[in-house]
Amino acid sequence: MAKGARENIKLKSTESSETYWTNKNKRNTTQRLELKKYDKKLKRHVIFKEAK
Repeated sequence: MAKGARENIKLKSTESSETYWTNKNKRNTTQRLELKKYDKKLKRHVIFKEAK
């Protein structure tokens, strides 16, 4: 069975310890992911960066 190109990644907030789990296609998106998402602890939108 062939393994897909999608892998689970962890997005970590730049301003708090909040994290999100998501997946991305490593063949199409080779650079690190940065998304603006809602931080529940700060109660506002902040940038989340891909963590190792």
